[in-house]
Amino acid sequence: MFSKILIANRGEIACRIARTCERLGVATATIHSTADADSLHVREIGESIEVGGAAPSESYLNIEAVIAAAKATGAEAIHPGFGFLSENADFARACDKAGIAFIGPSAQILKRFGDKAAAKHEARKADVPVVPGSLDPSTDAKEIAKLVRKLELPVMLKAAAGGGGRGMRVLRDTKTLKEDIESAMREAQGAFGYPGLIVEQLVAKGRHIEVQIAGDGEGNVVHLYERECSLQRRHQKVIEEAPAAKLAKNLRDSILDDAVRLAKAVKYRGVGTVEFIVSGREYFFLEVNPRLQVEHPVTEMVTGIDLVELQLRACAGDGLGLTQEDIAVTGHSVEARLYAEDPSQGFLPSTGKLSLVAFPAEHVRVETGVETGSEVTPYYDPMIAKLITYEATRDKALDRLDLALAETSVFGVQNNGTFLRKLIGLPQTRRATFYTSLIDEKIDGWKLGHATEDAEITAMAAYLYLRNERGGPANDPWTCWGNFTGWQMSAGGDGLDPAPSLLLKGESGAHEIRISRIRDDHSMLIGVGEEKVLLRIEPLGDNLYQVILGNKRETIRAALDGENVFLQGPFGTMRFQAMSYLQSVSAQQEKEGDILSPMMGTMLKVNVKEGDKVVTGDIVAVLESMKLEIRINAPFDGEVTKVACKGGEKVERSQLVAVIEPH
Repeated sequence: MFSKILIANRGEIACRIARTCERLGVATATIHSTADADSLHVREIGESIEVGGAAPSESYLNIEAVIAAAKATGAEAIHPGFGFLSENADFARACDKAGIAFIGPSAQILKRFGDKAAAKHEARKADVPVVPGSLDPSTDAKEIAKLVRKLELPVMLKAAAGGGGRGMRVLRDTKTLKEDIESAMREAQGAFGYPGLIVEQLVAKGRHIEVQIAGDGEGNVVHLYERECSLQRRHQKVIEEAPAAKLAKNLRDSILDDAVRLAKAVKYRGVGTVEFIVSGREYFFLEVNPRLQVEHPVTEMVTGIDLVELQLRACAGDGLGLTQEDIAVTGHSVEARLYAEDPSQGFLPSTGKLSLVAFPAEHVRVETGVETGSEVTPYYDPMIAKLITYEATRDKALDRLDLALAETSVFGVQNNGTFLRKLIGLPQTRRATFYTSLIDEKIDGWKLGHATEDAEITAMAAYLYLRNERGGPANDPWTCWGNFTGWQMSAGGDGLDPAPSLLLKGESGAHEIRISRIRDDHSMLIGVGEEKVLLRIEPLGDNLYQVILGNKRETIRAALDGENVFLQGPFGTMRFQAMSYLQSVSAQQEKEGDILSPMMGTMLKVNVKEGDKVVTGDIVAVLESMKLEIRINAPFDGEVTKVACKGGEKVERSQLVAVIEPH
């Protein structure tokens, strides 16, 4: 076994690998970018080397800097985690040249499997069925366009390198073929350092089934059964489970056998995943991910085997330490990926400071790389955490996951927690009749907007803010009780001030707040517009509070961060921004024609100039954030009267991009 390793990654996977190493007595160090200097993985691991700037190409993808960090820390091996350099054959060769062990397959195997096109060649040689389409990657946009036109639509553009759904596009027509190809190539280049694409026939309504494998590099390979990953949005896995439900035994056996045979053919070393698309009684090879997978915890839960330990032992030359007969599946496990994204805005990634992060303490495994106070930046994947549950049956595991999500609080950025709970409750999920395009087909009919704040909810936010108004620290409205009595101008019998003193801006609009004196029982009458709410709120600890409204009581979670008030309860999650009433009256209204950046990131392209005529839907600019490309479209027909940024420029959220004068 290795004595010390460098974990060349970040976030939750770096923390997760470190935990296994600590249990095994293996010392660890890690790396960080300038953007991650204060991140959780740096603090938990303790020893970290800064390897470059915030952009992955300057840091986590910088081979020379990572090798130098390993030497500086005295590490004898490097664990690449997933993403970044985990499938990079050049990196594996650089490790070999530097005398540092690469915890993963050899450079030769990465070359044969790390590229989807090369992996298809290997699968064909092993007599494993493959999806019709190109066998070799191309970086020539014109050649890729020709391949698309040769196949029957719909087709799939796929980044030859990497995984995670990056650089993938489904083409159902060729109206924007040039732009789609260019976008997929840019995304592939940014995520994996290689823009090559392959083109494949799209398998309609298929199930995504993947097999976990492990090999010792000497030809001994075992499988740890399969995972179901069919719940996807735009080719990004959202919920995964093990084992796959309602998969016919003979079909499962054939898929498992093919996965092992393919891995044995190349004398695979370490852990990896062989992925298939299943359609009816047929299945086709998709790709090999020659690394640890994001969803590996569900396999660990049902087999009881630590995959990181298995990976370390195999790559250290200690063998697998088990045979196929030693591996069995018990119970059922489900994982949900909690992302910093806004479902109501087309799942745009959400950036900012996490004012509060709280997960359930029991009956759920949480893998995360963030905590209260962490910053979600635009440079990396927007994952906040993975929540994994395990129960004796599938229904119980799903129920437990739903409860865990309900008890999870993330304040400061938008997240997909409510969306995940909707997925868990879908009849297709419960009956296991889902397929990879289900979400994309059905999502337009789902109500994914923010919950609407009513007078009672708004009054809760006002009460919490007012009790902290005189300078109590963030997240603790009870530390500074003070003696808040409003403007002392009350003229009515109810004690409410005659004029608003506060404005609370929520998702559905702004609310004028009038206040009264705090009563002896700590209750307060609050005017929300024309409505009046009498309530009091008592602290329960751990950011939990009991709200008393007449004879009704309910428990909420709340936090204050500057002018922001966050609430979570049966009504959902709310965010209010507080400002003085006079300040709000004088605030400038946003111009109708201002086109703003939806989030912070790098402006890749600006497609318009002053004087251009645009029509609704025209692509005004293309923004890159969190390894995703976001198109900024014209909201109406008009003329461009101002262009406020250019390609290559860093932009902030809500920064002006252009001004369009509507026709």
